[in-house]
Amino acid sequence: MKMLIKEFADFTGVSVRTLHYYDEIGLMKPAIVDKQTGYRFYDEASLERMQEIMFYRELDFSLKSICSILSSPEYDKEKAMKEQKRLLLLKKERLERMIEALDQHQKGEKMMKAFDNTEYETIRKQYEAEAKEKWGKTDAYAEYEAKAKNYSKEKQNELLKGMEDIMEEFAACKQEGNQPDSANAQLLVKKLQNYITENYYACTNEIMAGLGKMYVADERFKKNIDKHAIGTAEYLSAAIDIFCR
Repeated sequence: MKMLIKEFADFTGVSVRTLHYYDEIGLMKPAIVDKQTGYRFYDEASLERMQEIMFYRELDFSLKSICSILSSPEYDKEKAMKEQKRLLLLKKERLERMIEALDQHQKGEKMMKAFDNTEYETIRKQYEAEAKEKWGKTDAYAEYEAKAKNYSKEKQNELLKGMEDIMEEFAACKQEGNQPDSANAQLLVKKLQNYITENYYACTNEIMAGLGKMYVADERFKKNIDKHAIGTAEYLSAAIDIFCR
């Protein structure tokens, strides 16, 4: 599927001007830009990206926050969708209370609690703060963000696949019987560090050590890594720990 910017705007209900602005701030770039005509084209991946943006906008996230969250190499789409659903359900409950309050008001009764948005706002702000802390407020991320502004969707997908390929190599290394301190495992850690530095941010040994701990401490990352083979996350973490000593 390939759509021109006007077709994509009509399909999603987002204006052409907004799409140009999203491109300008690095939130969502066209899948393809014809070098001869300058025409912008959007594809299936663009639709998925727009849907994610629209969910966050519906939850009152700022464009800056959304850009930081979605552009992060650590972004966990499955986890994010669960949090979005939880927040949307809270929003739905509040709207239902307001509808009930309107019905009661028409009968001459009052229900001021219907306007209480405390629970939704508390959880939304907590989630936004957590997302920023994990995905968007480090010097390393600032460096990545500067690079990512020039990455097309195709390039982003290519980089994510490259990361997945390295995780697959770690899984294979473990299954072949190599210990975390083996030369093969340590070379893979160096390969991962170089890959992150070249494509995302300067991955120092200190940052690498932090990533190693996060890969097992955060269930989302652990699950994603272990999809290559059970125990890969623990193996990777141990290899990184040895490498960074």
